Amino acid sequence: MTWTPHATVAVIVEDDQGRFLMVEEHSHGQIVYNQPAGHVEENERILDAALRETLEETGWKVRLDHFLGMYTYRAPANGVTYYRFCFTATALSRATDKLDSDIIAAHWLTWEELTRKQQQLRSPLVLQCIEDYRNGREFPLDVIVEPQTPSR
Repeated sequence: MTWTPHATVAVIVEDDQGRFLMVEEHSHGQIVYNQPAGHVEENERILDAALRETLEETGWKVRLDHFLGMYTYRAPANGVTYYRFCFTATALSRATDKLDSDIIAAHWLTWEELTRKQQQLRSPLVLQCIEDYRNGREFPLDVIVEPQTPSR
């Protein structure tokens, strides 16, 4: 059997009122909360995936500001290992109301609201990433080295 980890992206977006852009979604028969996040597609640049997933899941166009880090998570539900490339971003504009089919809604939630929903978070990485962001962790985007144009 071949081990196949999954490459994913996630984006932390905080507004000027201290609220975080979150996604309410269906996952394994449950309703959970997550950052805008998803899989990197074949031949897709990681930075492009972060922008695409945020738009598809929330309807918001964002500007990526920093790389927060790469997080590893082995999901107990399916045994899959995920490598999550997490970024911070600034919301630019609401571009669409059309969201991915498994998304219920996008919400702006405070840290306190998120900690109260801890049992409904998609994974422990949701709070860990926000905690790292709140603690000032950031790296320049150019630590991600990839081609300037997709090879599609």
